Amino acid sequence: MLKAVIFDMDGVIIESEPLHYIAYHKMFDDVNIKVPAALYESFTGKSTLNICKQLCDTYNLKESPETLVTLKRKHFDYIFENDTNFDLIEGVLDLIKDYHKNGLTLVLGSSATMPSIDRIFKKFDLNKYFKAKLSGADLKESKPHPEIFIKAAEATGFSKKECMVIEDATNGILAAKGAGVFCVAFDSFHSKNQDYSQADLVIKKFDEIYYEKIKSLF
Repeated sequence: MLKAVIFDMDGVIIESEPLHYIAYHKMFDDVNIKVPAALYESFTGKSTLNICKQLCDTYNLKESPETLVTLKRKHFDYIFENDTNFDLIEGVLDLIKDYHKNGLTLVLGSSATMPSIDRIFKKFDLNKYFKAKLSGADLKESKPHPEIFIKAAEATGFSKKECMVIEDATNGILAAKGAGVFCVAFDSFHSKNQDYSQADLVIKKFDEIYYEKIKSLF
């Protein structure tokens, strides 16, 4: 029986990828590197620190990964505060309310930093729906490693078989399946070239997984 749902944030709750794209590319310009589209797309679902470590290794940068994180965060913060079109993904608030109304326990498992998570949850008043929030930035391993979803499932208080993950990225799907949790892939317009073949279910709209429609799968 379905008892809990674990949400990713970027690409599932908020469509922040366009903002991240601009922020990352401003940071690339800051350190004078050109990152091919295929490499950039492979970053989806990974933590910023791990991405910056990879960039430092790939491009033999003199700057530290932490410096790159600071640069990227500075650009993202400015864009976040000044982009008037930034909003929740269409339909996700109704889905969250549907699950909450039906007594499901909701937990967030995101690669974003906790300050970023808290800022989003405060802006859109989401804390009242969620039991716990986990940041991959606070963990030893990053997606596609399953650590974040193992811990998120533990945070629900239910068994993995009673949990479901909603993800939009290859790395997140691999992390969910590695944790042994049923995974729904949200085929987001902004999540380009992601592999959904390992997901248990692929959707394009959130009304496809309202509680009454999804509960029979558990």
